[in-house]
Amino acid sequence: MSALSITRKWRRLDEPGLEVLHLQPDDDGILALATVVHVGTEAFGLSYLWQLDRDWRTRRLELHLASPSIETLQIERSHRGWQVNGRPRPDLAACDEIDLSATPFCNTLAMHRLQGSGELTTLYVDLPSLQLLPSRQRYTTLGKNRWRYTDLGIAKGFEADLEVDDENLVVVYEGLFETLP
Repeated sequence: MSALSITRKWRRLDEPGLEVLHLQPDDDGILALATVVHVGTEAFGLSYLWQLDRDWRTRRLELHLASPSIETLQIERSHRGWQVNGRPRPDLAACDEIDLSATPFCNTLAMHRLQGSGELTTLYVDLPSLQLLPSRQRYTTLGKNRWRYTDLGIAKGFEADLEVDDENLVVVYEGLFETLP
């Protein structure tokens, strides 16, 4: 990532919703701060702070959810595996990265990790339920700044083409998200 901060705004295409994401470098990697407002079938508000290392790998994700009660969730990668709210979660040991259902930002982490076509297991965070499950995914490169996402787990069979910028931040996620100017 460049030394400059990046702001990205996405609009949902399947239901009403918006996200504003701010990325900024810090001493240990990258901070992602975002606010999501989803006014679809299950309305919720979400803010998150995602701490990444220099290789775009999750160190810690802190979620603040309003739906209709207020809940917080902290997910952290440690040398012993994933911890959720400070407690070890050995059932999530096979997870390579986090997939937060309400944002296309998580696709960026998978694409940086894979560096090309491949598969990985994600720690899928369903919103607004905050249910955590391992889920297998495939990313296939289709050319410069183009990928195909295929879900092999939670939503098995779902596919979508992604257009990304040079940082692998989603510009268009077929049928789900698009960048706003």
